[in-house]
Amino acid sequence: MKCFCLVAFLAIVITQSYNDLGVEAASRDGFVSRKGVQFILNGKPFYANGFNAYWLTYEATDPATRFKITYAFQNATSHGLTVARTWGFRDGGYRALQTAPGRYDELTFQGLDFAIAEAKKLGIKMIITFVNNYSDFGGRKQYVEWAKSQGQVVNSEDDFYTNPLVKQFFKNHVKTMVDRVNTFTKIAYKDEPTIMAWELMNEPQCKADPSGKTLTAWIGEMATYVKSLDSKHLLSTGLEGFYGDSSPQRKASLNPVAANVLGTDFIANHFFDAIDFASIHSYPDLWFPNLNETSRLDFLVKWLEGHMEDAQKILKKPLILGEFGKPSNTPGYTLAQRDAVFNATFDTIYASAKKGGPIAGALFWHLISGGMTNFEDPLSIVLSDNTSSVKIIGHQARKLGLIGGRGKLSHKIKI
Repeated sequence: MKCFCLVAFLAIVITQSYNDLGVEAASRDGFVSRKGVQFILNGKPFYANGFNAYWLTYEATDPATRFKITYAFQNATSHGLTVARTWGFRDGGYRALQTAPGRYDELTFQGLDFAIAEAKKLGIKMIITFVNNYSDFGGRKQYVEWAKSQGQVVNSEDDFYTNPLVKQFFKNHVKTMVDRVNTFTKIAYKDEPTIMAWELMNEPQCKADPSGKTLTAWIGEMATYVKSLDSKHLLSTGLEGFYGDSSPQRKASLNPVAANVLGTDFIANHFFDAIDFASIHSYPDLWFPNLNETSRLDFLVKWLEGHMEDAQKILKKPLILGEFGKPSNTPGYTLAQRDAVFNATFDTIYASAKKGGPIAGALFWHLISGGMTNFEDPLSIVLSDNTSSVKIIGHQARKLGLIGGRGKLSHKIKI
């Protein structure tokens, strides 16, 4: 527990930091759009170097722990990071956002309001995801269970994509989100430029239909619906990036074998006009546990380059690496190995970005503040630890910032 004097001191630092960063934040006060394969902000290319912080709403639900969001964002901006990806869901359970279909906990919603308001103060853009593929925090499973409790005949979580009532539940959630008026800023989410983009789902999969057609149909329907409600914001899928039947050569050369039954199709899933940019994730340590470090790094670069080429030539859209990292529980792990993963990722992205290529940045999984042991895991990173990996993150942000015309960023604040 922090003593009162430390909290007071940090409050002064944060207040001063807002003043110091005011010009930088104001320069990002516009909607991110896209032109061809690039993101545009205020007429200049925008690069989304940032982080995942799925816990923002959870911690901000309690006013006593909202300082954790402020500290995390302050640390992020002090390292030049521009984008935060977070969950716009918590379906059922403790501190639920959506307690039942169409019913919301106002205190939890105010937690998300606070996170968006803090990001706005500091010029951080946000990517907000509507639902989870997994049962963590409810997800597809909770939606299907809600439908079952109302008499629907549903057999598996994959009925999420086809059951009419479940699809309506999801559409209702989307509408509630985009129409929400922030209690701090008094701005509706659909009118808030701090929100860079929505994602339909975190890592959508449909094992019931390995062909990918079911998931593709759902993405097409829901993307069109989201855009009918909110035409100001960008939209993506939240996909991991596994290839399907529309790309047999890529499927054979890049997919982990286990991915071929997940019912996703990177090209088909992103081909809709309503999908503004492509999403991929990268976890070679989890996908190829039996490979050595060199082989996993080689795969990482090929994974990125393959998707970059397809985003450029086939999709003709920007690409974001929405999740990546190096788990510390990998056998034989060293910090140097994590550094190698971050360097390989960032070097590949920078080489594309400086030529005007499609990959616009990477969001590491995941950022926490010091002392947040309840969210600590093998992939978590505390920027204030100032490890070699943290220095690599800051260096990449500065390089991308120069390409985007943001100039040299201030790095005064280290909490």
